[in-house]
Amino acid sequence: MLGKGTWVVAGAMVVVWMVLSGPSAPNGSLDSRSLPAKAVRDVVPGRVMTWNLCNPCESANDDRAAEIAKFAPQVIGVQEACVGDVAKIRDYLEDLHGLVYHVEYGSVLRNWGRCGGAPWNPGGYGQAILSATPMTDAEVVEYPDGGSEDRGYMAVTTTVGDRTVRVFNTHLAERRQEPVRAEQVGVLAKAIARHQQTVVIGDFNAVPDAAELTKLWPLAKDADPGCHPAPTATCRVTTDWQSKFDYVFLRGVASRGQHVDPNSVSDHHVVYADLVVG
Repeated sequence: MLGKGTWVVAGAMVVVWMVLSGPSAPNGSLDSRSLPAKAVRDVVPGRVMTWNLCNPCESANDDRAAEIAKFAPQVIGVQEACVGDVAKIRDYLEDLHGLVYHVEYGSVLRNWGRCGGAPWNPGGYGQAILSATPMTDAEVVEYPDGGSEDRGYMAVTTTVGDRTVRVFNTHLAERRQEPVRAEQVGVLAKAIARHQQTVVIGDFNAVPDAAELTKLWPLAKDADPGCHPAPTATCRVTTDWQSKFDYVFLRGVASRGQHVDPNSVSDHHVVYADLVVG
């Protein structure tokens, strides 16, 4: 049997080993308490982003969060979004990057093939909005005709800079479905017209001079002042196939400039605008 003195020495050695070894959490732990102080930063006031996440794609949610964190927008609208993926992205943004967001979901489809989940309870699919400030009056509208897949728009009231605005996020019907998109824009335009200050973001699956966007341009301007439906417009492409499909439309809100960032995470580029607020 070991003596009392032996146990004291053994206990002291264990304590020393624990101190030298450091915390037992594995590398890459998501415990935000172990993050360095420099990982915590604020969002950029007045910055609004739109991004089609690409689904199905072989993209990890921590990579998606890192792409968003590069720009730290105040408001983010994502499309082709599964509820489960957005929840994980939101957690990564907070735990790894110190960026805290509220979230509202605009799912219009439950699809096991895209979003997983139990066969009898597949994951929600559609749009989502993340905002650094709380959102109110959330609304989800499914278009009467989604085309080859259910589509819709969502809207929330939130703060951009220090101004309260109505934010819309949509994803129109897939390419080669121009008549369907025209009907969808008609539904969306009526909703936008009810508000004097709005930000409309999303994947419209249409280039700026497409006929189906005709009802939208009189209501709102592109955050890029050089982009409009005229042949002389200078609109930067937002997809890997060299088309501009992704927009930040503004009504009653001015822009300081728009930026497009290609990335390896999605086949759509990140599009963000810094808005004049206050």
